Amino acid sequence: MSNSGSHVEVYPDTHHDVYSKTVFGFWLYLITDFVLFATMFAAFAVLSKSFFGAAEPKQMFNLSYTALQSFLLLGASFTAGLGGAMVHRRKMVPTLVFFILTFCLGSVFAVSQFKELSNLVSEGINWTQSAYLSMFFSIIMTFLIHVVIALLWTVVLIVPTLFTGLDSVAMRRLTCLRMFWQFLNIVWVFIFTIVYLAGVI
Repeated sequence: MSNSGSHVEVYPDTHHDVYSKTVFGFWLYLITDFVLFATMFAAFAVLSKSFFGAAEPKQMFNLSYTALQSFLLLGASFTAGLGGAMVHRRKMVPTLVFFILTFCLGSVFAVSQFKELSNLVSEGINWTQSAYLSMFFSIIMTFLIHVVIALLWTVVLIVPTLFTGLDSVAMRRLTCLRMFWQFLNIVWVFIFTIVYLAGVI
């Protein structure tokens, strides 16, 4: 007599495999992106004293203003982390609330950065005046572009999630979004320390 219960089919967890591969692939992207910023930081360090008579950091920066920007981005990273935690708990409303807060804080940060650059340009300070200013504007503009991408990405992911819910696809995408915001916060710590703080002190 055959025992139908003696043979159990075991199927691979395809959702977990896809999730793991997606997150690993995104980690690789973040590493390459960090290499880009590390290269720019190295170039900035070499050219940090190349003013050629143009404006110097102490004339350009207000550390109180930059500290406020830092708290805004830290807040965006923190709420993104909380949103990512809520995703894995399948809690729809808290997930949306935290990522909307992330978008709001990130937007204020982006506006403050754009305002800072606009003020410098209006004062006659631009990237063509010295090697130092060229690297400063390159780093800040590159970072600002990343922040704008993060903001657009947040909108692109949150809107469909309102209709589809927190399915496996949304989990993967929102996890990567959370990682990206936290990556931006880490890069900003280096920018604040190397570009702003070291220049003023």
